[in-house]
Amino acid sequence: MSNLLALAGVNTHIGHYHILQGVDFVVPHGGLTVLLGRNGAGKTTCLRTIMGLWQASAGRIEFDGTDIARRSTPAVAQLGIGYVPESMGIFTGLTVSENLTLAARDGPLDERRLDWMFRFFPALKKFWHLPAGHLSGGQKQMLAIARAIIEPKKLLLVDEPTKGLAPAIIAHMVDAFRELKRTDTTILLVEQNFHFARTLGDTVAVMDSGRIVHSGSMNDLADDEAQQQKLLGLSLDAHQ
Repeated sequence: MSNLLALAGVNTHIGHYHILQGVDFVVPHGGLTVLLGRNGAGKTTCLRTIMGLWQASAGRIEFDGTDIARRSTPAVAQLGIGYVPESMGIFTGLTVSENLTLAARDGPLDERRLDWMFRFFPALKKFWHLPAGHLSGGQKQMLAIARAIIEPKKLLLVDEPTKGLAPAIIAHMVDAFRELKRTDTTILLVEQNFHFARTLGDTVAVMDSGRIVHSGSMNDLADDEAQQQKLLGLSLDAHQ
């Protein structure tokens, strides 16, 4: 399988802090790669660096064969990369409809695309004319993901989508990501819910102190409790 995204020797400095310290990993085309690691390992910084929100101080970030490490965030987005930050990034004073309309860069909302999304996020249809600030935490997360995929994307970067969500909402999210995987959307997911990560992940990369310390098959890591303990200090089974 070819790689849609490849990071090689990526360094990121934020002020005096050297956060990413030579990051190397690949995201195969058409699958879901999970980026794991303890808090503070550099996972969010990695996503933000790919998206151009923070500029890499060294290294290459190749997307579909093109180095995007020095491109601006709008230029990265134009290539077909969507980003769902942990903060969600929705406009709370605008309605659900207005949030999605703003995210549709190429024109009016596609009704078939909307119907497809409503299958997984029915609350968005129910609260279509409600200000986004009135939604629950889970509904806001649904809206944030919907904004990122309202138009087809080649690559979707998602930062901890299940944080603080109820199991029933997480189950809907599993279905949505599985459906996305059947399209031409490749996904790079930062996640602390390891059961969710194992359920969806095809490949995995583990970060520690700004470096990648392991990469490979998610199934292999899920089956190797000793490796989980070594890399993460915990067992995936302990976090179902």
